[in-house]
Amino acid sequence: MAQGKLLMRALAGEVLPVPPVWMMRQAGRYLPEYRATRAQAGDFLSLCYNSELAAEVTLQPIRRYRFDAAILFADILLLPQALGARLWFATGEGPRLDPIETAAAAAALKPADAVHEHLAPVYETLRILRRELPAETALIGFAGAPWTVATYMIAGRGTPDQGPAHALKAADPTTFAALIDRLTDATIAYLSAQIEAGAEVVKIFDSWAGSLKGADFDAFALARRNASPRLKARHPAYRSSPFRAAAGERYAGFAGPPAPMRSRSTRGSMQAGGGHVQKDGCVQGNLDPRCWSRAATG
Repeated sequence: MAQGKLLMRALAGEVLPVPPVWMMRQAGRYLPEYRATRAQAGDFLSLCYNSELAAEVTLQPIRRYRFDAAILFADILLLPQALGARLWFATGEGPRLDPIETAAAAAALKPADAVHEHLAPVYETLRILRRELPAETALIGFAGAPWTVATYMIAGRGTPDQGPAHALKAADPTTFAALIDRLTDATIAYLSAQIEAGAEVVKIFDSWAGSLKGADFDAFALARRNASPRLKARHPAYRSSPFRAAAGERYAGFAGPPAPMRSRSTRGSMQAGGGHVQKDGCVQGNLDPRCWSRAATG
């Protein structure tokens, strides 16, 4: 059945008459039915962990627009919560965590293979979706990349320049590396379980890769993509699509298997690393949402 899905055919290298279409933030406030379901859940995290409701908001845009892929409704910070970090969402301000500022705080996190009990509702959401999705719709799972997730864990919140993470990396590289290693192992375990639950493609979001420079980019964005080969060893048929925002010309370093699709943000040109994409796979994204808004409003 997967061979008939447009997204899976594109990932297999097939030249299609029309490209598969889906949006990275597909479920959300633009749908009144989402707002109703969110109110029913009570709060954002309760919605993420309610398998039936999380599946419902994943399916809502598919019912309306028949996108070629559905992306799991979840959040990249569920993984640090599964590792033992305290997570909450402040109204109007976004996610908050207790900051990881010391070696003792990093060491207190749970082992990577202990995340599954906490994340079991996410896996159940994927199983529901595999039953409920139309036969032609691919199912995408995801996680945050270790660097990006670490920036939130170290600062306790999102920051404009990821300064706290850079500061810990410089002041205590041993603790920083231990945190990245823990996150890498946990991410592999998490995505592996998502694949086993039914995800056909997994995305790894490194939204803050662009703040890494020089050797740090190589060490913590490129080298840490060892999650992909290790996942490929466990699941030979799986497909991945890394997303690194603002990586610029360094984007070419993400080319090659086992990631046949590279995702681009609106902040980078399609030409950066383009030769690698043409040679090794396909490209997703780069469309400015403001253009869609103008087209929608006439």
